Amino acid sequence: MKYHKVCIEAVGYTLPDEIVTSDEIERQLEPLYRRLRLPEGRLELMTGIRERRFWPAGTLPGDISVESAARAIRLAELDVQHVGALIHGSVCRDYLEPATACGVHHRLDLPSECLVYDVSNACLGILNGIVQVANMIELGQIRAGIVVGTEIGRPLVETTIAALNADESLTREQVKLAVSSLTIGSGSAAVVLTDRQLSRTGNRLLAATARANTSGHELCRSGRDESAGCDMRPLMETDSQRLLQEGVSTGVATFATFLDELGWSRDDVDKTFCHQVGAAHRKLMLESLGLDPTIDFATFETLGNTGSVALPLTLALGIEQGHLKQNDHAALLGIGSGINSIMLAVDWQRTLAAKPTAVPKPLGRGALLSRA
Repeated sequence: MKYHKVCIEAVGYTLPDEIVTSDEIERQLEPLYRRLRLPEGRLELMTGIRERRFWPAGTLPGDISVESAARAIRLAELDVQHVGALIHGSVCRDYLEPATACGVHHRLDLPSECLVYDVSNACLGILNGIVQVANMIELGQIRAGIVVGTEIGRPLVETTIAALNADESLTREQVKLAVSSLTIGSGSAAVVLTDRQLSRTGNRLLAATARANTSGHELCRSGRDESAGCDMRPLMETDSQRLLQEGVSTGVATFATFLDELGWSRDDVDKTFCHQVGAAHRKLMLESLGLDPTIDFATFETLGNTGSVALPLTLALGIEQGHLKQNDHAALLGIGSGINSIMLAVDWQRTLAAKPTAVPKPLGRGALLSRA
């Protein structure tokens, strides 16, 4: 899928204040560690994740998504009357119905002619939403769109800790199926896309490549969808080793098509942003794709795996910290359980500077993007 009329205008984000270290999680798992004689520091050693963040208990994703989307809109200096689509793309939603996007749309006071809906696709929901909005802009159906999501990691981590401590029959091998659940963090990100005539940046979305390898759809799976909102107490089982192998294999195949469709070589990729899983995944992924780790920007060490917002949140922080420069070709390399992969190519031209605002302090620690 190639694009000629679409720009990624702004990326806003919000982060929680509460920081939970891997050491703290291990202290909470003391009964399990004592029974199985597991060494301290094992969680950070295995994953490379030192800490992650959580929203206060009971926080609804939609409340935070409003903040992130508002930041992105202010940064883009976008007249909201141009917004023709709002997509909420995170795994976490306020309720089974209506769409979480409805409440976000209302609180942002977006036009009534706007398409409003949720997209769910594990860690790729926001990237799926970007592709959908880009397609609408390219076809001339809308002039601008917003894709936003917020992941609430606390319930999964707390439920996993409680389950691991309660089940005294677990072996070391069985515990491995729960490690991925302990890497989960919370975060929020919003992306504003516009047509080239509205854009002040000229940051063109050049192409999107997608690939499905659904033979691996059972490698990472939550419990059945039987309850809604943040009272849900989920559990997940993940075959991390097979998911790593199959995910990277899918990524390699997607990347080959990605380069071919763009007419690029690996040397044409100046900067990368990947889905944030952990140290082993990042190392193997970049090695398998033949990419230099120094061009990649990572956040998993301090944010953990924030699901669908991991890649756009990392992009936002990379922009803020000056990782992207004018004329950089950026590759956004997404892989999600299922297994699916989406990769986006961006020609970066200009980073917008945040302006002072009188908006009240947000619920969580977040910032408007500053000049790179």
